[in-house]
Amino acid sequence: MIKPKNYEKKGRKAQGSRAALSKIKSSIANLRSGDGIVRQKARETLTLIGKQTVDYLIPLLKDPEDDVRWEAAKALADIVDVRAASELVATLEDSNFGVRWLAAEGLIAIGRDVLPPLMEALTKHSDLAWLREGAHHVLHDLANRDPEVKDFVAPVITALEGSEPEIGVMELAHTALDKLEGQGRA
Repeated sequence: MIKPKNYEKKGRKAQGSRAALSKIKSSIANLRSGDGIVRQKARETLTLIGKQTVDYLIPLLKDPEDDVRWEAAKALADIVDVRAASELVATLEDSNFGVRWLAAEGLIAIGRDVLPPLMEALTKHSDLAWLREGAHHVLHDLANRDPEVKDFVAPVITALEGSEPEIGVMELAHTALDKLEGQGRA
């Protein structure tokens, strides 16, 4: 029987995929370690592997353990993948300040693609103080980097800085979301 020329390459590729999956799963498990060094090495490994790990890290943002959520948020912030945007927005409501901060940093790293899920969250949950705090941080940094983003979000930032942000933010976030959606259709 004659084997195709690329038969060996396909076999090595599949073997490499299995090895990568095994490395991802063991690193994910090590994020639960009580040893901070083990967790750090696992996170660094996942970050080096990159975007392949995003689907494994996202569920960890809801883990009951603060350290696990922190490591997942840090890894996702370093990997920078838009697939994590909605879950990072939800993580702005985490009870742990460090986890919330890393979620915000991850959203900033992703950039303007986070605006739709962030504005959507503000239209539904403008009463949540931690969400507003994180959204302000994200929007402020994105606006400072990109004048076009600033045009969309300046009114929302102003409302977030106002005396009663839970009242004014919802409508302005909805307006910004409409503008973003209109721009996407244009």
